[in-house]
Amino acid sequence: MEINSSVLANGLRILSVSRPETETVSVGIWVNTGSAYERKEVNGVSHFVEHMVFKGTAKRNALQISEDIENVGGQTNAYTSREFTVFYAKMLKNDLELAVDVLADLVVAPTFNADEMAKEKEVVIQEIKQTNDDPSDVVFDYFQQTAFDKQPLGMSILGPEATIRSFNSETLFNYMQSNYAAENIVVSAVGNLDHQKFVNMVKNRMSNLQKKVSFVPEKQVYTGGEFIKQRDTEQTHILLGFPGLKYQDEKYYHATILSTILGGSMSSRLFQEIREKRGLVYTVYSFANSYTNNGLFGIYAGLNAEEIRNYISVVGEELKKISNEYVTDKELNRVKVQLKSSILMALESSSSTAEINARQHLIHKRNIPINEIVSRIDSVSKQDVQNMARQIFSGKLAYTLLGDTKDCPQYADVQKYLQI
Repeated sequence: MEINSSVLANGLRILSVSRPETETVSVGIWVNTGSAYERKEVNGVSHFVEHMVFKGTAKRNALQISEDIENVGGQTNAYTSREFTVFYAKMLKNDLELAVDVLADLVVAPTFNADEMAKEKEVVIQEIKQTNDDPSDVVFDYFQQTAFDKQPLGMSILGPEATIRSFNSETLFNYMQSNYAAENIVVSAVGNLDHQKFVNMVKNRMSNLQKKVSFVPEKQVYTGGEFIKQRDTEQTHILLGFPGLKYQDEKYYHATILSTILGGSMSSRLFQEIREKRGLVYTVYSFANSYTNNGLFGIYAGLNAEEIRNYISVVGEELKKISNEYVTDKELNRVKVQLKSSILMALESSSSTAEINARQHLIHKRNIPINEIVSRIDSVSKQDVQNMARQIFSGKLAYTLLGDTKDCPQYADVQKYLQI
């Protein structure tokens, strides 16, 4: 896969991959900002900006933004995470310039109309309420808060309702002025396109974007701790967490492989032992989340409250096994194949490829060749996985539980169950 790359005078990076055999193009603008780069008093502003730019720009009102894309059969959307805000579209090949025009308009010329803002606040507040109504969703916000207490990385992406209601146009313009700049933005496209023509499309619309951000990110410090909340639910939701690895850690794939062996698929140890053999849960899995300067390893399950101690005991046994006893050649090879195939399958999608390329540039300042990724995965040994397990599971526990808390184990008890 040949990745074409250009940089405008203001530092904006433009990437493309040509696939002339296709009839479509996926294009997006990736901004290296999100809730982890917010101050507490404006928590939720990244996500609210993502909503509000679609409510009107200097060239289009909200309806025109939608119609301009949909009239030619295109699709557009956006999302906000803790460290990224993304605006993207997929169009027929001849409509790429229209997509670039609309997406660039969202980033460089939003109007933040007061009437539209009043309506969109209610929309976002309904989104917050919907999240809070779903215990299997909101428990992850509590978990993040527990793992990174009293810092932006621990704040929710949506923000609290009272804070959303306090926003005005000045809040949003000030945030974009400090957090949206060429140095932390990548424009990426994949499909039937000519790179230089694509560069010119972006240059004509985004060359005046400011060069530098003016915010200073707060440190990302894993704290661990305990959060237990009573709630009338059919299941009790439990998350067990440990300090993980940042994106650029040289052992990144050690942690990824560890998580996949432990709880990343139906053939994983936790799934087989806890669901298939014991029938304690419907859902159980592990994950290894990385951030710019830290990481979080977690294990999630939803189950009957009376089974929590039994569940934690079984998890503890599995952590001991993978840390101290064995990793088989069979499961290590299976997981390596799973990871490599998932990467290659993702690259068959133009939208996924555009995202992978953009995120690599924002995180690593370069595109990482597939053979380099494959080589790093293949180089991980059984001993590497065990060493990583010992490193992670000897870290401070983050324990989050939402549901029936009667007789639930306390922090010290859980630590004893999980001690490796």
